[in-house]
Amino acid sequence: MHVVHVLYSFGTGGLEKGIATVVRHGSEGFRHSIVCLTVSGASERLLPPGTDVVELKKPPGNSLRSIIKLRRILKELRPDVVHTRNWPGMDGIIAARLAGIRNVVHGEHGWGMDDPDGRSPKRMRIRRLLTRWVREYTCVSRAIERWLAEEIRVRRPVTQIYNGVDTDTFRPGTGEPVRAELGIPGDALVVGIVGRLDPIKDHPTLFQAFDRLRDKVPDARLLVVGDGPERARLESLAGEGVIFLGDRADVPEILRALDLFVLSSRNEGVSNTILEAMATGLPVVATRVGGNPELVKDGQTGTLVPTGDPVALAQALAAYAASPQRRVAGGATGRTWAVERFSIAAMVQGYETVWSRAGGRGSIGGLRSSRDAKERTWGRTA
Repeated sequence: MHVVHVLYSFGTGGLEKGIATVVRHGSEGFRHSIVCLTVSGASERLLPPGTDVVELKKPPGNSLRSIIKLRRILKELRPDVVHTRNWPGMDGIIAARLAGIRNVVHGEHGWGMDDPDGRSPKRMRIRRLLTRWVREYTCVSRAIERWLAEEIRVRRPVTQIYNGVDTDTFRPGTGEPVRAELGIPGDALVVGIVGRLDPIKDHPTLFQAFDRLRDKVPDARLLVVGDGPERARLESLAGEGVIFLGDRADVPEILRALDLFVLSSRNEGVSNTILEAMATGLPVVATRVGGNPELVKDGQTGTLVPTGDPVALAQALAAYAASPQRRVAGGATGRTWAVERFSIAAMVQGYETVWSRAGGRGSIGGLRSSRDAKERTWGRTA
């Protein structure tokens, strides 16, 4: 079965990493192509060698010419299923219809700062209009599943599939090599965030909270991993002890150098980086938004705080800084949670089941419906 994924780009981000993981670990009966509406990007290196990647190089804004070009590309690729993603994927839904392709799956993974809650009236109207051309929906969290049902009011099957994490690659271990590389003492408290430098991640609030933490823990360091359009502005806002590392290929090693992981996002679908931190055995401090509460067990694997509140965020960081025992206990529980609940195998089977159903190939592994798939394959969080 040939699945063509249509998304904005293939740069740094959880969406791109998730697609690459499914492609890399997928069954032999599936072939994948990636169509980027703009250009590809750093996450292309995560794809298996030989994966087709097509760049549409669409200009900013709406473009009928780009939709016609995408229609031509889809006709040439001749997919069994087209899987579009997020708001930019609406172009893919239209192009697939124009190309005579009716096996369209649309996935929602979260929102950006141009529509942080997914409630733009214009976008909601367009999403409702185009639902008639979508055979099935996927989403990465129960929060988004509720949004699709209650806000967008889709009338198609919706399958919620949690992201999976490679618990062999992301595992507890020594972080001494990374600390030595960065000149950080072995006994210094190291906090880290991994994610694209985008307004939705709200790094400024984190920097304010970290400044407050440094008043109590002067030797603390904050490692900022990732790159993006906000880098220059964020570097001008960061205070003492903040180290920008950019995009790194050694994220598992960097995570092992941390004592505590933090995510200050204004909204999230399901964060791959939270899952990777948990698998590494780190406690997580995250904002109580989107799918974060479905990952972080407040008071057990980490702490949830209000969004945009540097005082609450600083207090949560300080509580872990003051208690190494609490950090170890939270990290150990998080590791167990990640291993038991968020496997790559479950994620892959979830998507392949949807594609098989949408493409008219029946079911995989005896899973007969999206609800059966959820309950029997990746389960529900408590």
